[in-house]
Amino acid sequence: MTIRVLAAGDHFVRNDLLAAALRREVPGDLEISELTLPWPVVPFGPVGEVDEASDVEEELIAALRGVEVCVTQMAPLTRRVLDACPDLRLFCVSRGGPVNANLEAATEAGVAVTFAPGRNAVATAEHTLALLLAATRRVPQTHADLAGGVWRGDYYSFDSVGPELEGSTVGLVGYGAIGSRVARMVAGFGAEVLVYDPYVDVPGRVELDELLRRSRFVSLHARATPETTGMIGAEQLALMPRGSVLVNCARGALLDYDALCDALETGHLFGAAVDVFPEEPIPAGSRLLAAPNLVMTPHLAGASKETAMKAASIVAGDVARYVRGERPAHCANPEVNLSARRP
Repeated sequence: MTIRVLAAGDHFVRNDLLAAALRREVPGDLEISELTLPWPVVPFGPVGEVDEASDVEEELIAALRGVEVCVTQMAPLTRRVLDACPDLRLFCVSRGGPVNANLEAATEAGVAVTFAPGRNAVATAEHTLALLLAATRRVPQTHADLAGGVWRGDYYSFDSVGPELEGSTVGLVGYGAIGSRVARMVAGFGAEVLVYDPYVDVPGRVELDELLRRSRFVSLHARATPETTGMIGAEQLALMPRGSVLVNCARGALLDYDALCDALETGHLFGAAVDVFPEEPIPAGSRLLAAPNLVMTPHLAGASKETAMKAASIVAGDVARYVRGERPAHCANPEVNLSARRP
């Protein structure tokens, strides 16, 4: 029996990577069609009732006609798409969380939604360390000065230099696949590691306030949930030692960015580095664009060739399980009744 699959890739998790992984992992005959989404050339955003998706509902509905399985990163699985595509049975999202899928509607429709946990853990951990060092050693500012023909010897003054990782305390807010890797990396520099994560029991685990008071460096690695939204605000930043450094490669919702700008402008924080923002792209006139000693990257911490290839392999693995009649390993709606819509 031939299974019809739509590879709805983009310019990062490309269709050729998805198709190669499917042919490598999935037993049996596949009929693979393709739809190329515009991300990241065109930023993602809200589509219907889902978030962080490419605005391609019409194109997706047309491409899913008669299709049983969809593998994608940014396609919007909205109620409208589900209602228009009765043959769809499996929707595989090649990212750490399927925020672009309406899980409630998918479950009602008998469509399993899978995701790709850990796909970008290595890349994000490495980027976190890069940003931490860049902010602490003023890499972007000194490069910009040199590129502009200015030699700033005053950066060598005591009040202008930052702390060393060796012998410092690094506080990690979240200790999942990314946070645990960052812990190993900074420990290799000779840093002490503290952890705030209610869901793990590891050495160095403390409450959030204690972590903030004791840490010269703080790095955020929590998921954005109702409980973690705004968890680092003015009160929490004030607990950090004067001259410390904050990094956020997790989610913009975790951090009060106005409070961050205040802490940088007053000099309470020596520096900060962020890869995620409350609004993406950053709007013109944002305080972030003028904040001192702030290093920014455009939400690309997880961007590596290996991330894209791992993402394709993980979703292909769940397609293979589905084809063999097994439950997907990474199902976001495990209560779904897969037999409800079988032709």
